[in-house]
Amino acid sequence: MSELEQRLGDLGQFIAEQRRAAELSLRKLSERAGISNPYLSQVERGLRRPSADILQRIAKALEISAESLYVRAGILDEPGGADLPTHIRRDPHLTEDQKRTLLHIYDSFRSGSDETGAV
Repeated sequence: MSELEQRLGDLGQFIAEQRRAAELSLRKLSERAGISNPYLSQVERGLRRPSADILQRIAKALEISAESLYVRAGILDEPGGADLPTHIRRDPHLTEDQKRTLLHIYDSFRSGSDETGAV
């Protein structure tokens, strides 16, 4: 199995898991995403390589991050260098007030730690 086939299989499995966790049928997710039921079925089985637009529609319908699907599909690289504050600031599901609060809590924990990580 090629790397692309493995990646598509993993992507499809992830989408199917997210769909089941959201308690959506294949038909309901395809309706919400605005794509055909057979096409979504092929994506879930790893038989089709969806475009970034299709992945974005699926992510929106599942109410998950499109970035996570892009990484799994190989469209984006794994975000290895980003630190926690960057992830918090980029999270589209958090309000600006929630982001400020989380960053404040994170900073307070970090400032209370010494260089070994112990408090």
